Amino acid sequence: MMGWVIAILFGSAVVLLILSFFKTTQSKSNLEQQIDQVTFSLKNEIHELQQQIRNIELDAEITAHQSGSMKGSSEDRLLLREILDLHKRGYSFESIALKKQLTPNEVERMLLPYLSKRAERSMVAQ
Repeated sequence: MMGWVIAILFGSAVVLLILSFFKTTQSKSNLEQQIDQVTFSLKNEIHELQQQIRNIELDAEITAHQSGSMKGSSEDRLLLREILDLHKRGYSFESIALKKQLTPNEVERMLLPYLSKRAERSMVAQ
């Protein structure tokens, strides 16, 4: 009789142990999904903030060069921002011109004030 009681208790302990492993696995997978969601949302927010910072930096540089001259339309400013951003990323005048449907000379003319300033800085650094 005592052997049956011990066997039943041991069997129920094994069943409860197995159930606890399944519950732990389920809760871990839910927690991992929540962590993944938070990670993805943070990455998206960081990317958006980096884009906004890049736009602000480009706007500041454009404003510094345009101060004292007539302000362009918002479309012109947006085009100049995009061209300046592409140039800072290493695109050539020709590839920027193809992307923005301009001639390479127009791109170079638009970037000329920014290029001369950068060349002056590099000469001072040397």
